[in-house]
Amino acid sequence: MRSKYQGINFTGINRRYFLLVTVSTLLSVLFASCSSNKNSSNSQPSGQAVSQSTTQPAKTALLKVGSRNTTTEDVLKYIKKEIAPSQGFDFEIVTIADSVKINDALKGGEIDANFFQHEPFMKQAAKRLNADFVMLNRSYTSITGLYSKRLKIKSVNEVPVGATIAISNDDSNQDRALKFLKHIDLINLKEKSSEYFSVKDVIDHPKKLQIKELDNYAIVRALDDLDLAVTSASFLVQAKVTLEPIILDEVGMANKNYAVGLATVQSKINDPNVQKLNQLVVDPKLKEYISNYLKGTIAPAF
Repeated sequence: MRSKYQGINFTGINRRYFLLVTVSTLLSVLFASCSSNKNSSNSQPSGQAVSQSTTQPAKTALLKVGSRNTTTEDVLKYIKKEIAPSQGFDFEIVTIADSVKINDALKGGEIDANFFQHEPFMKQAAKRLNADFVMLNRSYTSITGLYSKRLKIKSVNEVPVGATIAISNDDSNQDRALKFLKHIDLINLKEKSSEYFSVKDVIDHPKKLQIKELDNYAIVRALDDLDLAVTSASFLVQAKVTLEPIILDEVGMANKNYAVGLATVQSKINDPNVQKLNQLVVDPKLKEYISNYLKGTIAPAF
């Protein structure tokens, strides 16, 4: 019987089949290679994007120090520019022109420390805010005394009876002013009834001074309407007023508790940046600057 496959050239078929398989295999390999290259090409930009989007570690935040007025800001600027760089240190000065808000900011963590107040004022603020403020190194003392723009007098003995006099209206500075006036025999005081002396503790005296309680900055602005004022030379300079003191508060100025210092909160006492600035506010180079600052409006306290 003749096979149905007889007459068919199997050799030719096998050759064509072999060629077809070979070509298919080559195309598959080529396609796979192209796909691999494409995937590799597509993955590279993705890798680059990740690399490019990787951020560098953020720089350590600068210590934020609150300043209240021109004098404290000038001292801090001198430290920042002339002393801190040689120590590899820097900090940010935050000006808060309000003696209440600047301590609010310290308690609230908006600043790490402040530099404008003496310890009695700080304690007064801490009590009001129920805060754990701490006074660190004390830097300078404000030259404080009895001044007059209206009266042309040179001694306490020349103070007229019934003269008007302005003193600070905050507890700690009023206490200091009243003790100063008693020391120079312009008023008498009874035993204080609270932590601080107040105008309520003033008793009869031959001079019969008319005492007005004003904000420290308001005192200087009101000099034309006052006979006398207990204030500091730095406030006068800021108001561009030039006056010679009738008498200085030598006792108060000798008391280191009334020296302006660096204040912070209990939790930041051991902060390395706070401690660094704490050393700089009593740096020997700063002492010379303070001694020559604005014709002796402040004096070193260290």
